[in-house]
Amino acid sequence: MFHKNTEKLESLVGSNSSFRGNIESKGTLRIDGSIDGNINADWVVIGEKALVRGDISSRGIIVGGRVEGNLHAKEIVEIKNKGQVYGEIHTSKLTIIEGAVFEGRSSMQKEESKVVELVPKEKAN
Repeated sequence: MFHKNTEKLESLVGSNSSFRGNIESKGTLRIDGSIDGNINADWVVIGEKALVRGDISSRGIIVGGRVEGNLHAKEIVEIKNKGQVYGEIHTSKLTIIEGAVFEGRSSMQKEESKVVELVPKEKAN
């Protein structure tokens, strides 16, 4: 699901839980219930039956449920086949699986190049 060096699951909003307010969390936040508020976490996983009404800022976001708000991810946003996003997406990589719903706008910023250009030294005369 994530890279090997990704932080472990740190926080969970269970399927029988609802939360109103903003959440800020280190590590991975998994949501299976409902949240009315903004989320800021290292990674966010939204379960198939989850509902989020608010903006999400993260390194990576996986949407299996419904999000009504804007997504800001430094690395990747993935919308699974039962996922629904209603809002704007800002990310470097965007994956939308067949069957997913996305209504809104997306913008993808170019990743910074990690290639170092070599400039030849001028020959001494």
